[in-house]
Amino acid sequence: MDVNIYNEIQSITSYLKLSITSQEVAQFCSDEAFNDEQIQAIADFLNHMKDLRHTHLVEMLKTMSRIPSREPKTFENFDFSRIHGKNVDTLKNLSSLSTLYAHKNLAFIGPQGVGKTHLAMAYGRLCFENEYKSYFLKATELNQKFTDARRQGRESAIINALVNPACLIIDEVGRCVFDKENTRMFFDVIDRRYSKDGPNNMIFTSNKSPDKWGEYFGEDSSLLCALDRIFDDAMVFMIKGNSYRGSKCETVAITAGELSPLNNK
Repeated sequence: MDVNIYNEIQSITSYLKLSITSQEVAQFCSDEAFNDEQIQAIADFLNHMKDLRHTHLVEMLKTMSRIPSREPKTFENFDFSRIHGKNVDTLKNLSSLSTLYAHKNLAFIGPQGVGKTHLAMAYGRLCFENEYKSYFLKATELNQKFTDARRQGRESAIINALVNPACLIIDEVGRCVFDKENTRMFFDVIDRRYSKDGPNNMIFTSNKSPDKWGEYFGEDSSLLCALDRIFDDAMVFMIKGNSYRGSKCETVAITAGELSPLNNK
């Protein structure tokens, strides 16, 4: 029997959070006089349990992410043929999740319909498929969450919930105005995520360049600090071009009303 089988078993039991070493597994198999096929059967069963746990965890994280499952947005079904420029490979390489491990925030800036939200969702989906928590919400929803939390005295709970995911996605910055108190809460989220341990980042989409974001937040030092920390280590994709939307739209001209004899000719 290849001794690597014991290392494989230990790797699987570690994933399953079972406290057992490869030496203990080897000792057990020796005491029981297991042959190669029996030891392999143990590894196969544990692998099956690992797959079941992974599937269950991914399904749970998918639900928690709030990323729509209908017509899933992925890097595979994003039309990269419509993206041009010398930095296209940088965009494609986002699927490696290296920016998550590097704590590098992302921003997709551009007009409506160029694929900003698709890319943000694709990244978040890839995160939960790799067992990292992701959470998607629009800026309008974030603003409302802050307002509701203040009304209910739950500011800390909401901030904690937004700090928790490895990948936090805020879509459509610039679609609503945050008052000063909500801006302060926004800063608290950014500030705590800035020093968060482990793989993590934030993703923003907007049709407004970051230097215009101040128009949509209560102007004070909190916003300036938040923006500094968002873009302290970030990758900003400025996307130009025509909208993808309506590419399959077919226009059919017809006339309603009574048909006159002249129309019949």
